[in-house]
Amino acid sequence: MDSPNATRGIFVAGLRNAHAMEKQALSVMQPQLDRLESYPELQGLLEKHYRETEDQLARLDQIFASLGESPSGMKDTVLGVMGSMQTMGHSIASDEVLKNHMADYMFEHFEIAAYTSLISMARSLGLTTVIPLLQQTLEEERRCAELLLDALPRVTETFLQRTEMAQ
Repeated sequence: MDSPNATRGIFVAGLRNAHAMEKQALSVMQPQLDRLESYPELQGLLEKHYRETEDQLARLDQIFASLGESPSGMKDTVLGVMGSMQTMGHSIASDEVLKNHMADYMFEHFEIAAYTSLISMARSLGLTTVIPLLQQTLEEERRCAELLLDALPRVTETFLQRTEMAQ
């Protein structure tokens, strides 16, 4: 069985990964927001989640401070660049809005899994004060995933209509 120090190290690494993941999410959402004027429902959803993501980073910073730890600048930078590259790759596709929407939905589920795991680790370590912060983020990610899925048919229909009108 792992020692408490090993488990704490795994938890802190997971927190660093989550912090970098949220930085990546911001780097993916920002360019999308600039290109969604024809999809106001999706634009509003992403604007709201962008603000939530900033709050999620603040909660993670609060957890780091309570543990006497800090996020990884290197991970934040690398994942941020990867997120920007993903968005640029989709921007040349004729169905950019659909690709981004599906990628966003997939990413939300990755975040849901990450926070579910972090909550389990926090419980194992007896870190009861950080669990509500992680649970709040988990609920925001679940809600965003649900809203993205609910919006997908309407976004698809709008995309198809706009494509037909352009021809």
